[in-house]
Amino acid sequence: MAKAGAGFRHETERLILRDWREEDWAEFWRVTNTPAVMRWLGGVLNGAGMEGARQRLASYRHDHGHTFWALERREDGAILGFCGLKRCNQRGGPIGMMEVGWRLREDAWGQGYAREAASAALDLAFERFAADEVIALTVQGNTSSWGLMIRLGMHRREDLDFDNDEFDPESGTIIVYSITEAQWERARG
Repeated sequence: MAKAGAGFRHETERLILRDWREEDWAEFWRVTNTPAVMRWLGGVLNGAGMEGARQRLASYRHDHGHTFWALERREDGAILGFCGLKRCNQRGGPIGMMEVGWRLREDAWGQGYAREAASAALDLAFERFAADEVIALTVQGNTSSWGLMIRLGMHRREDLDFDNDEFDPESGTIIVYSITEAQWERARG
């Protein structure tokens, strides 16, 4: 549950979504700024790219009260990546729509962490942040990402796809999935 106080913190069975701490960043970049993790996110970032991403995450929290939060494993405190909510700001995209997103370290893939975290973020989007609809963005080649979107109950929204080569210069297109609050209620069963 989300707790009031010093900052944002939301716990699931195995995970904690929380505000970033200064000491999180070095480990986050060490485990996520890799060729495998960044394959569909525009490639490994240099120092300026990392600082820009960090500033964007801070601005989302400041401007909207939510961000892609640090994702911590409860059992050992390991930083697994991030997951959370922001307002779409991708060039050419559905600007301002609530967006769920995630990025996990490679050794955390295939263990259900992304689904657990994304489900928590969707709960928060509808229950705490009053979203009517939430989108998720990826590229066609990122089958793991859009596969999770489908498993979450999201639906393909070709009408919202847009030209943007920031993630995958070869395709030049970002594809969109979405879910409404009613669809999420049904998907959660």
